[in-house]
Amino acid sequence: MVTSQPAGQARAPGPDGLVDALAQAAFMTMAVLSRVAADNELSLTQLRVLAILRDRRPRMTALADYLGLEKSTMTGLVDRAEKRGLLQRAPNASDGRAVDVFLSPEGAELAGRLSAHIARTLSPMTSRLAPPEQHLLRTLLEQMLSPHESGGDRD
Repeated sequence: MVTSQPAGQARAPGPDGLVDALAQAAFMTMAVLSRVAADNELSLTQLRVLAILRDRRPRMTALADYLGLEKSTMTGLVDRAEKRGLLQRAPNASDGRAVDVFLSPEGAELAGRLSAHIARTLSPMTSRLAPPEQHLLRTLLEQMLSPHESGGDRD
């Protein structure tokens, strides 16, 4: 069960405490992302698309699969972002039937500003950790979020 914990109060040890801490961090992070998206007249999904496209140029179908969206939903999302001048589409270089989606120069500039804004807004949380702790947390989160290669559960 996820409970709301007063600031400064110790969390329960063990898996329940970990789940509570993860949930609280997720809630705080989602609140920041929701606020930044709304301040820029974007949905959370549009914000996510801009973040994903900052360093890649996927096919439309791959982006839809990654986001868990139907092709028609993805097309509408990209259409709206394209009309705002944030995204562009082009035929895939290796498969002329496929379409790549990527940030326009305006979209790349906005994505950079949004990333910096999110980092500044999350800074009160992240700055509580020393740089080596921040690095360790990032490593652990990336490990936790990566697909399981062994397929087995850990103790």
